[in-house]
Amino acid sequence: MSRSDFSFPVLEPCLNRRTLVLGAGAFALAGLAGCGSLSRQGAGGGASTSASAAMAGIRNAEGLPVLSPDSQLERAALQQAHYMAASRSMTHTTGFGKGFPTRVKSNGIRGAAAENIAEGRMDVARAIDMWMNSPPHRRNMLDSRFHRFGLAWASGPDRPEWRYWAMVLAS
Repeated sequence: MSRSDFSFPVLEPCLNRRTLVLGAGAFALAGLAGCGSLSRQGAGGGASTSASAAMAGIRNAEGLPVLSPDSQLERAALQQAHYMAASRSMTHTTGFGKGFPTRVKSNGIRGAAAENIAEGRMDVARAIDMWMNSPPHRRNMLDSRFHRFGLAWASGPDRPEWRYWAMVLAS
């Protein structure tokens, strides 16, 4: 078929304030809907609760007080996990040049803090086990200054089985 076989109505432009406001609102909602679906893709918020018993056992075995799961620290961990998943890179520094101390401060976390990160096809138990078998990560998890923790993971839409883990510990 050639283009001349179709007839299209001619629409006259009719822009007024209401049309512009409705259009801008629809555009903003579409953008937010897209962001929301990306942020939920492979998001492991709530992992702190899943890890509570394991973390309690580890700390009790060393005669240390139990770490409490903390939503503020979990949000900071999830933020870092999302960054790593988006960049497909396991790193403590974001693309904006923000290292761990800057991110902690910007998340309103005060006092001593540390971060453990990992990547791979693993669940909560495997991530914790891997950190416990790594001297610097183990040291963070057994630091007596820490009383709270947040654990989260994220994965990208192209590799949902590959998780980027972040644990933030703080006093």
